[in-house]
Parts: sequence; C-alpha cells; structure tokens
Amino acid sequence: MVVSILRGLLIVFGGVYAIIFGRDYSIAAKAKKLEEDISVVKSAIIGFITNLFDTLGIGSFATSIALFKALKLNIPDKNIPGTLNVCHTIPIITQALIYTTVVKVDPLTLIVLIAAAVVGSYLGAGIISKMDEKKVQIIVGIALAVAAVIMFLSHPWIDKMPGGGTATGLTGAKLLIGAVGNFILGALMTAGIGLYGPCMAMVYFLGMSPTVAYPIMMGSCALLMPVSSAKFIKEGAYCKKVSLPIAISGIFGVIVAVKFFTGLPMDYLKLVVIVVIAYTSATMLRSALKRKS
Repeated sequence: MVVSILRGLLIVFGGVYAIIFGRDYSIAAKAKKLEEDISVVKSAIIGFITNLFDTLGIGSFATSIALFKALKLNIPDKNIPGTLNVCHTIPIITQALIYTTVVKVDPLTLIVLIAAAVVGSYLGAGIISKMDEKKVQIIVGIALAVAAVIMFLSHPWIDKMPGGGTATGLTGAKLLIGAVGNFILGALMTAGIGLYGPCMAMVYFLGMSPTVAYPIMMGSCALLMPVSSAKFIKEGAYCKKVSLPIAISGIFGVIVAVKFFTGLPMDYLKLVVIVVIAYTSATMLRSALKRKS
C-alpha cells in the first residue's frame, strides 16, 4: 500500500514538475533568453555521468559541481544550487521509480520524514535563490567539504560511519528528532549538499536498520526536488540551457547504470571523486574569500 502511494506521488510530482520546467524553458527559448556560451554537448555528458554515478551510490550534486568547473561551463556560482536541483529532478525520480519495489519501513516514519524534507526544501529554496553570489559560494563550498568528509568516512576502506540498529521505525522523541533532521537536510539540499549521506548517518544514529535507510533517502530526494526546483524556476535562479540536456541525458545515465553497472566495485572511483570534490570545495571557498562584499 505504502509503495503504491509513494510511486503514485512520484508520478504526480514528476508530471507537474515537468510541465512547470517545460513551460519555463519554452517561454525563454521563444523569447531568445536562453543563456549564451553554454555547451549543450558538455551539459549532456555531465548529466549522463553524474546520474550514472548517483545510481551507483556516489551522488550527483557534488560531482556535477566538480564537472561544471572542470569543463568550464559558464554558470554563475549564484545559480549553481538552483541548476543542480532543476536538472537532476527528473533523473532522480526515474531512479526512485525503478528502485521502489519493497519498502521495509514503518509507514508513519516514512511519511513524516519525507514530508519534513519536502517542507525544508521549499523554504530553503526560497532563501538560497535570493542570496548574493559570495554567500552562495561559501555555502556551496562548505557543502562540498561536508560531502567529501561523509563520502570518505563511509568508504568501505575507512568504514567509520555509525552501524545502525534493528529498528524499522521511529516513535516519540526519536521520530521528532528524525523529522527535524530531515527538515534541515531538505533545506541544505537546496544549497547543493546531497541528502543521501547525511540522511543515512542520521537514521543510523537513531538506531534504525540500514535496510530502511534507502527508502527514506530515496523518497525524500525524489519528492522534495520537484518542490524546491519549482521554487528555483519561479525565482529564475537556475541555468536553463544547462538543465534540459542534463535532465534528458541523466535519464539514460540512470538506465545504463541499472542495466550494466550495478554490482561493480566502485571503491577506487569513489576515492577519485572524493579528491575532486575536496578540490572543488577549496576552489569555491577561495573564490568567495577573494570576492569583495
């Protein structure tokens, strides 16, 4: 029952979001207001690679920022958080629909934590979209550093993340803590920090079984992103010409990962990604410190 409701919500949210995004892109294209000096080919390559990585558990936000910088896409730093949310929404919903088969988690816990993340993302998007570029650079730089640390600690060779427990649901104070935590993580996701790693750490700390972490993470991301992305679109705080090719190629990246790459050892690649993300974080923070207020 819960699985059917969740899949239904994913389809509805995804459909409404696709209409909002498509309409905004179409209006800009007709008015010839799409960004100039943006490579559609580079954008499509980024979408395919990052969403393939995301399906394999590496993540798409931090890797996207790193590739934006490495391939020299002309995206203002102020618009990076909005672009990340807008361009990856459809691929992540696709990913969630593919993997949502059995949800072994207490329905109340799942609903409360996902709802908290959605509300947090809506409020967070409204704040981030109005920030000046220096503040965004600082927030994104710190977010990337946090992502690199979490990925390092959770790497199989390091294995320093909390081990979790056996609970499949939360009650009382723990449910309240989980809701507040996911609310904050939903808000932070709009700044460019992925929700997967921090959410997994949180549910582990609260004593939940590792097997129930994925439904919570997946459901939170797939439902909060259409909400936060719609807010970024309304505020015009994203790069349109980058977002469409990433969204389209990202769907293929998810499908290819599911068909051909799941189950492959990714330990060495994860280490490379951690180093790249850490370097990109330092670059963003350095740019912010050099910028005058």
